[in-house]
Amino acid sequence: MKTLSARYQQAHKEAKWAIGLALAYFVWWFISAYAFAPSGTEDTLPTLYGGFPLWFLLACIVGPILFTVLCGLMVKYLYQDMSLEIEPESTDE
Repeated sequence: MKTLSARYQQAHKEAKWAIGLALAYFVWWFISAYAFAPSGTEDTLPTLYGGFPLWFLLACIVGPILFTVLCGLMVKYLYQDMSLEIEPESTDE
């Protein structure tokens, strides 16, 4: 059984991983949406992959699937199941 401070440390670690994953998703979306978008000066249609332009495929289809899998892996391997009950600390020395 963990002490209260150890549970807070674990909760902070989990929160940092969650924020990091959310920021990574934003960076993924921003780069794939803007770096792969056509420049707008072309008179031809963009190349399609499975019926979608590359920027849309990466930003709106591949990204959410990838980060959903990463979120599941994060919950499975980094998060720990712990009781939310406050347990009295024993003073047995």
